[in-house]
Amino acid sequence: MRPKNQPISGNDLARFSGPNTFMRLPSVTDLKGLDVAILGIPLDIGTSWRSGTRFGPKQVRSESAMLRPYNLATGAAPFDSLQVADIGDLAINTFSLAESLRIIAESYDAILNYDAMPLAIGGDHSITLPILRAMARRHGPVALIHVDAHADVNDEMFGEKEAHGTVFRRAHEEGLINPDKTYQIGLRGTGYAAEDFEEAAGWGFQQFPAHALWHKPLTALGEEIRRDIGDRPVYLTYDIDSLDPAFAPGTGTPEVGGLTTPQALELIRAFKGLNIVGGDLVEVSPPYDTSGNTALTGANIFYEMMCVLPGVAYR
Repeated sequence: MRPKNQPISGNDLARFSGPNTFMRLPSVTDLKGLDVAILGIPLDIGTSWRSGTRFGPKQVRSESAMLRPYNLATGAAPFDSLQVADIGDLAINTFSLAESLRIIAESYDAILNYDAMPLAIGGDHSITLPILRAMARRHGPVALIHVDAHADVNDEMFGEKEAHGTVFRRAHEEGLINPDKTYQIGLRGTGYAAEDFEEAAGWGFQQFPAHALWHKPLTALGEEIRRDIGDRPVYLTYDIDSLDPAFAPGTGTPEVGGLTTPQALELIRAFKGLNIVGGDLVEVSPPYDTSGNTALTGANIFYEMMCVLPGVAYR
């Protein structure tokens, strides 16, 4: 039996050295035998405010060197039962968003042919649309858990139909997601009109605004969502701007009054048992947080997502 890959231990090699892969896992180009393929999508030409998410994958990987393989809080040991590796970054087209979205979708088709579950580090949120297109070709319309300050259901932005703020309208129109099993958590801020938030609810999206979650643990909400989804294939997309800027200032479109980091961990941990088929962490913009704390928080959230994947061992 092929041994499972393990992150390089900080007791074997100092954490400030070694490969710049997620948690210093092996870097591979052959996906055969992988259960989980971690990849970076260094894209920020789909954003409408502050750029910089093209640097997200590199810094999230860098900060992940601090992480260890065993989850003390939950007992999860994902690398004991899953074969995980970092497959590097997709070669997106820096000058063309449309071409980049095509590259992402085709790359995901190839990854899914290997039966490897893809987990992506973005990149702005526009990366999720081509991912969902590939997911729908493989699984049919998926349930969607979308943690974000923004609903991302604009019809267009500056005349463009595909951008980081239009993703889930397009996904709904194209039948990529099940609207009655779509959950948007952490929504807040200002809008142009009430319809900005009401229209998607009319499609069936279940929305949980941040102000309704203030000062509350989110374990019960996560468990409610898990029961509602059942065994359906589900995609988890986590926008770092769902967190309050006090916790994650390094993002392209910050909004005050967001979730706390403990709430983020509670929510994700409650998803244990879901039939997750893929996920992403998006909108980490390192130039807006020179301390690295936003990327460190993102790395921890990404690790927690790995800890609730199907087949994870618990000690």
